[in-house]
Amino acid sequence: MSDPISNMLSSIRNANRALLPAVVVPHSKLKESIARLLQKEGYVSQVAVEGERIKKLKLTLKYQGRKSVITDLRRISTPGLRRYVGATEVPRVLNGMGISILSTPQGVLTGTDARKQNVGGELLCYVW
Repeated sequence: MSDPISNMLSSIRNANRALLPAVVVPHSKLKESIARLLQKEGYVSQVAVEGERIKKLKLTLKYQGRKSVITDLRRISTPGLRRYVGATEVPRVLNGMGISILSTPQGVLTGTDARKQNVGGELLCYVW
């Protein structure tokens, strides 16, 4: 696995398209932070860490009828090409209809929180 965040986003995307109720991915602190942000913003309904030695991250997906709340996810900064933005350059996704997720010195934040706190960082992904 060369890009674990991209693998997590692909697992969520595939589970959404298959209308699965939940998806389980390997645990890391960064992936858990991203999942908690998705829960806070209302894109997933529940996030749970399972297991003692080998931890797994279980995300319960959210649907409106037979349509997923998450329309799409896009990885921006990859291991081969890192993308960094300053505090004034944080992008808006679909004119505020989606969120951008950044890894900043204050932790993993959404684009709006990063703008409010006036911090920049690595632009991880877009979710809408």
